Amino acid sequence: MKIIDGKSISNLIKQEIKLEVDTIISKGEKPPHLAAVIVGNDGASLTYVASKVKSCQQIGFNSTLVKLSADILESELLKKIQELNNNDEIDGFIVQLPLPKHIDEEKVVLAIDPNKDVDGFHPTNFGKMALNMKTFIPATPYGIMELLKRYEIDTVGKHTVVIGRSHIVGRPISILMNSKGNPGDSTVTVVHSRTKNLEEFTKNADIIISALGIPDFLKSNMIKKGVVIIDVGITRVKDDNHPKGYVIKGDVDFNSVKSKVSYITPVPGGVGPMTIAMLLKNTLLSREFNS
Repeated sequence: MKIIDGKSISNLIKQEIKLEVDTIISKGEKPPHLAAVIVGNDGASLTYVASKVKSCQQIGFNSTLVKLSADILESELLKKIQELNNNDEIDGFIVQLPLPKHIDEEKVVLAIDPNKDVDGFHPTNFGKMALNMKTFIPATPYGIMELLKRYEIDTVGKHTVVIGRSHIVGRPISILMNSKGNPGDSTVTVVHSRTKNLEEFTKNADIIISALGIPDFLKSNMIKKGVVIIDVGITRVKDDNHPKGYVIKGDVDFNSVKSKVSYITPVPGGVGPMTIAMLLKNTLLSREFNS
């Protein structure tokens, strides 16, 4: 078993981006500028956005944090997005999800200028990704592809099973793994909550990418020997014996499967750190799109 160390790879990518930023600044040009909009006081979202801002500082990006109250009107949020669309100083921005229930997330995503949509959620960018055109790729699937590439894991002709069909991970990664190239050129099966006899698919998979959000779902009896497992799941599970009162669990029962896998991403420290690194990579691209 080999551990796919997302933390070390993400740090390497940040170093690579910093070298590019240093070159940009040495030419007297302004560094890339990422903005993040957060609505409300969700603890996990605040922590995540804070880590994005910190990463920007580490690599020399400019960053702006826009904090808005949880009871903001949808119209006011859309107005703020329009301001960011029209602000030439900002290359790319994200609106942190989830949003309060009174705000239509689809309206918000559609309001973002596709050239500044560094999350890669706008239908224009999703369509370009599906057509293998140059665009923003959603950060988590982008991070998975980068891990497979840097660990030289062969995906060509392999059977990849994706567990979960969300528009943030499951659906885009299924498209990317099926696209031409390596990583890619894989035969992809997407399974989900309505799939019958799900184990029949996972037992025959060469690569399993799980983005389900159910702790310890994938166990040893559901996989074959030598499988590559990418665990995207990240769930807080109550644990009174832990100082924080909880532990972070992935979709995969790590101790159960570790003797059978060839490669596996740990949780935490696998896919998670890559998400921020690839968001920064998208921001570098947004500077090019908006220049």
